[in-house]
Amino acid sequence: MTASEPVVHRLVAPMAATVSSVAVADGDHVRDGQTVLVLEVMKMEHPLQVFLDGTISHLAVREGQAVAQGEELLRITATAPAAAPVAVPEAEPVATGEERADLRELHRRRGLLADAARPDAVAKRHGRGQRTARENVLDLCDDGSFEEYGGFAFAAQESRRDRDDLQANTPADGLITGIGRVDGRPIAVVAYDYTVLAGTQGQRNHAKKDRIFELIERLRLPVVLFAEGGGGRPGDTDMPVIAGLDTRAFEHFARLSGLVPSVGIAVGRVFAGNAALLGCCDTVIATADSNIGMGGPAMIEGGGLGTFTPEDIGPIHTQVANGVVDLAVADEVEAVAAAQQYLGYFAGPAEGGASPVQAALRDVVPEQRKRVYDVRRVIHGLADDGSVLELRSGYAPGIITALVRLDGLPVGVMANDPAVLGGAIDAPAADKAARFLQLCDGHDLPVLSLCDTPGFLVGPEAEETAQVRRFSRLFVTAQSITVPFVTVVLRKGYGLGAQAMAGGSFRAPLATLSWPTGEFGGMGLEGAVRLGFRRELEAIADPDERQAAFDAMVEAAYRHGQALNMAAHLEIDDVIDPAETRARVLHAFRSVPPPPVRTGRKRPGIDPW
Repeated sequence: MTASEPVVHRLVAPMAATVSSVAVADGDHVRDGQTVLVLEVMKMEHPLQVFLDGTISHLAVREGQAVAQGEELLRITATAPAAAPVAVPEAEPVATGEERADLRELHRRRGLLADAARPDAVAKRHGRGQRTARENVLDLCDDGSFEEYGGFAFAAQESRRDRDDLQANTPADGLITGIGRVDGRPIAVVAYDYTVLAGTQGQRNHAKKDRIFELIERLRLPVVLFAEGGGGRPGDTDMPVIAGLDTRAFEHFARLSGLVPSVGIAVGRVFAGNAALLGCCDTVIATADSNIGMGGPAMIEGGGLGTFTPEDIGPIHTQVANGVVDLAVADEVEAVAAAQQYLGYFAGPAEGGASPVQAALRDVVPEQRKRVYDVRRVIHGLADDGSVLELRSGYAPGIITALVRLDGLPVGVMANDPAVLGGAIDAPAADKAARFLQLCDGHDLPVLSLCDTPGFLVGPEAEETAQVRRFSRLFVTAQSITVPFVTVVLRKGYGLGAQAMAGGSFRAPLATLSWPTGEFGGMGLEGAVRLGFRRELEAIADPDERQAAFDAMVEAAYRHGQALNMAAHLEIDDVIDPAETRARVLHAFRSVPPPPVRTGRKRPGIDPW
């Protein structure tokens, strides 16, 4: 064959398909790289190109025709053989240097989510001394680790507002959700954006919550909720909703209780639905400017209960004193830092930290048995430096609850405060301690109980607080926990109060230890003497002799109930030098095998209260 002789090339179907379009006819000249027809398979188009110059000598198919693999489609007559196949699917597209339209729209929409897209809203926020929701989320998460879910949502109000307006002014439908990392560990974030429709709960952001809550449950992620705003949004007219009471976000979020650690951060005005979600969290952190309430001003006025400003409802001092807020902070910067610290306790042991000189603990409890002291010195003296995070310090101050680290091990500590009611346990303190035990048990934190109590609070006023039920809650809760539990008696260990601080009995803890200052009895020594020796004392006519006899009986009872005598009779496990406390507690905790890996909740949930 010479170069001048014509060559006929047959183009056959590379697959079974339908001819979607035909770009040539008989007699047409084709050139190298030209698309001659398009095949369609399962809604996907496959353009076919030729890689030679020639003339269509026979077109064998028409548009819409079904062809089998290998069936002839057309013939091309050329003056030279082809160096490559006559036709193949279209080659990879060639970059033009211009941004594609679809990417351009993507980048435009992403830009609308940034704070820079709404400078007026941001300026107003900063003018009140507050940060934007996105600033808080980015500060919480490790750099570059936050991946947003559902960011392109906008308010369901297209029947009454322009779509461009909604995209620009209701980004993410006022709720930022996603997964990030804190100190390298994955967490989920749910953050209401008050700059979008006052942080109200729209139909689409309810759907976003459902999605992220399902992921949290599936992946067992700790969650941080930034709560700010109100409840339902009646202006979402695009959704056929009557009352919206079938919304599942509250059900789904509540189901996370006891499964994963959850911390809520309250900023500014937190009412209705936002407050309900906040109240489901294990721990609530609130800024000084926060107001938290189940009903905002409009709801209160609508119920005929008066007219109030938002600042009148649930201010920070009220919510700290009543226990709604676990940790009060100055602003969002402190709130985020506290949340990061809080999450760290539930991430397992860390590198062992430095601790104060343990010998200093020997001088914390005065030798004078009735002299008050600061029990926080004991807590900080035992814990790794900088690791103490006290919770609910403004509520029920008779019992201190705190998260700490001992040589890197996360531990929950509860302690009687002898500076408050002499360390007696009243009804609020019992509630606080019982709920703290649930928190520690639900997330596998061992518990250290520092006991110095004359017992439970007594008197007619105490009984008006439902103390019988509330105090007993401490017994019922303590017997349900399975985490390691150690009790150290610092000074007083009297009656039912001391038993409650030991989980119901001095036999219940993994170890029941006492400092040499420990003193014990079925009730306070003075009361026990007065009750047990009333007749003998009343028989002494001279008041001075009667007092001397009373003092002698109390002294004898004190010697009888001293720590070393208790240990000698095996009613406690050991008496220890205060300087040995940290080592002995750690030894006890580390003697316990690690808990089994859980696939679900350990407890049905953690009481919100």
